[in-house]
Amino acid sequence: MKKIVYLFVVVFSLFFFCGENTFGQSVILSGEVRPRYEFRHGYKTIMPDGEKAANFISQRTRLNAFYGSKFFKFGLVLQDVRVWGDVTQLNKSDLNGLSIHQAWGEVIFNKKLSVKLGRQEISYDDQRIFGNVGWTQQARSHDAAIIKYRPVKSMKIDVGIAYNANGESLYKTDYTVNNYRTFQYIWYHGTFNKFGLSFLMLNNGMPHTNSENIQKVVYSQTIGSRLTFKNNALKFAAAFYYQGGKNRLNNALSATYFSAAISYNITKVFTAGVSGEYLSGTSSVDQVSKEAADHSFKPLYGTNHKFNGWMDYFYVGSYMFGNGLTDFSVPLTVKANKLTFKLVPHFLLASAKVSEKQKDNSWKDYNNYLGTEFDLSASYNLSKAVKISAGYSQMLATESLQVIKSGNYKNSNNWGWLMITFKPVFFSKK
Repeated sequence: MKKIVYLFVVVFSLFFFCGENTFGQSVILSGEVRPRYEFRHGYKTIMPDGEKAANFISQRTRLNAFYGSKFFKFGLVLQDVRVWGDVTQLNKSDLNGLSIHQAWGEVIFNKKLSVKLGRQEISYDDQRIFGNVGWTQQARSHDAAIIKYRPVKSMKIDVGIAYNANGESLYKTDYTVNNYRTFQYIWYHGTFNKFGLSFLMLNNGMPHTNSENIQKVVYSQTIGSRLTFKNNALKFAAAFYYQGGKNRLNNALSATYFSAAISYNITKVFTAGVSGEYLSGTSSVDQVSKEAADHSFKPLYGTNHKFNGWMDYFYVGSYMFGNGLTDFSVPLTVKANKLTFKLVPHFLLASAKVSEKQKDNSWKDYNNYLGTEFDLSASYNLSKAVKISAGYSQMLATESLQVIKSGNYKNSNNWGWLMITFKPVFFSKK
């Protein structure tokens, strides 16, 4: 890993000391340090009896290099993610170590066509299907090739391709990483005055090993579009997606997604909104059946933390094969100068029947209402490069949520955090 650090230092030095004639158009060298304290008492799941809250400080550190010219672009992001105290003071090596979050090159054929290759973040629209998951300290990036076509300023078309393997080999081998084997997608976005229209078609291939220990790739298809409208103080967005094909267990998949959100700037500092989101689900009874189809919509590679409550009870690392979710929220925002406050109540319901198997093998049905979550955050920009933010969330769980998540719903479930972000720009030349 030391070689990676040396490489970055060499690249930095070349960018800094060489002139305009050598390096062309644009060079940016920047960094990020982001420590975050968290108090977890019922985060991601209902607090069980007899357990105490978790307290820790995690940190993300990044070094970013970007170079762009008329002929190509280059990006490199080195990243270290740690928890304070996870190694001793006199450590010889880190627990996770330095890693490459992004390393890509983009060939520019002309003003309309380019190809971006390498490890890179993929983020589209509201990040529901593809997002960089920036809240998590490690974030998400893909090894992929993206053909980018821009016929006019108001239109974007991307075609993405990825194919993963464990490593170099002489013969065909099974793919054992907890990841997709391959995907292909096409994304379109057009701007029409005050309207925006996006379309996404994703063919997602997951490795599946059958009972005879033979692995093959099973494919699901996610197809849908998103419409946006913005007019002065009014914003509106709606999206619909359908998923079909096979899930990673090789079962039939048929699922739907729908969302709609509207917000209005009541004053210069106060914005109020209403939003609703529906992700279809599979009933508790059908989840244990080998013959039943999978009706649980999966947001796949989205930034799921920004949806359905910041306590991450749904679709963050789990729940992809769950009872689905219907989420009604009322986001309220106050923004004045450098200070921003947000309050977002979420009213959460299961989209498919919640049931629990009894000792006599019968099923007991529960109400679909899962609970209400209140999310509160505040942030203050100390400068362009320094931001401090904090938040508190409370989940008022029901017995139905306990059936899905375990724990004791009568316990208090809350989460708090405090974070400071440093994003200095060391060098910028255009």
